[in-house]
Amino acid sequence: MFRFEEPFYLYTLVLVPLVLVLFFLLLKWKKARLNRFGDPEVVHRLMPEWSQKREWFKMGLFSTSLLFLLVAMANPQWGTRKQKVKAKSADIVIALDISQSMLATDISPSRMDKAKRFSSQLIKQLKGERLGLIFFAGSAYLQMPLTADYAATELFIKSANPRQAGTQGTVIADAINLTSSIFSNDSPYQKALVLITDGENHESEAIDAAREAAKNGTFIFCIGVGSQEGAPVPFIDPQSGRETYKKDSSGFPIKSKLNIPLLQDIAEAANGRFFLLDDGFSLTNKIVNELSKIEKQEVEQRSFTDFNSYFQFLLALGLLALIIESFISNKKGKLFEFKKWLGL
Repeated sequence: MFRFEEPFYLYTLVLVPLVLVLFFLLLKWKKARLNRFGDPEVVHRLMPEWSQKREWFKMGLFSTSLLFLLVAMANPQWGTRKQKVKAKSADIVIALDISQSMLATDISPSRMDKAKRFSSQLIKQLKGERLGLIFFAGSAYLQMPLTADYAATELFIKSANPRQAGTQGTVIADAINLTSSIFSNDSPYQKALVLITDGENHESEAIDAAREAAKNGTFIFCIGVGSQEGAPVPFIDPQSGRETYKKDSSGFPIKSKLNIPLLQDIAEAANGRFFLLDDGFSLTNKIVNELSKIEKQEVEQRSFTDFNSYFQFLLALGLLALIIESFISNKKGKLFEFKKWLGL
């Protein structure tokens, strides 16, 4: 398997054609300046040893040297062997609430944006675990089965929004039950569900579902998003196309509030913990610390190993080309010029 360890440096290869273009313009400028002194043939006789072809040859060597050096900075590598390795891994599902109430702005910039940012931070720190992803609102939807593809999981989270929900609401029980169907109930190892929601659940089955999940070894960690003061729930009016707020029968905006007692009861029923989503990485570290206590199973993974670096060969070629270019004369009749290096 071939790769560049630092592919960012490949963008600097644009310098090679840029140097050649600048050199061409410089030669053109020199020629124009010489033509001002008089007849080109006379000027040429005054400098019989100068060779434009030799100048291009030297620039070609310099550009080649630059090319080798820039590619060496990217460090080309080759994976020589593919082997099986043993690793301990836990099964963790992230369930993200995508209901309309998550667009409330009682926390900045919104509950949804804060939840997505937290989810991405959590994924970055859970390397090595198998992750699953569920979105839920009026129903629960499986987005990713248990996988080690963290990049795809993050991509799904970044695109999460209420429009992906077929029905609106916050049915937490469905998310818990769907999680249980993902996990193997006969597995002796422990599992975890990270439930990220504002807790606006209007059903009573969530706590019962949490107890059933706990019987199968699933811990539930509830992350509360929002505030107890609440905020109006925005939505786009289909008639006017403008953003407005949900209103009650009297015409007053309906406030969505964080349901802390429910989330605490769910976490307690499934031997987990409740956390309030705050700023910074402190909460992420707390969750990772709790998840690290889960009994893990040994799994077999394939991975490429023994990547050999080849930058030193390109570096040597680049320096060699640069040294040769410095010794080559730009005069006709002789290829190398050593006097300037010897101080003569």
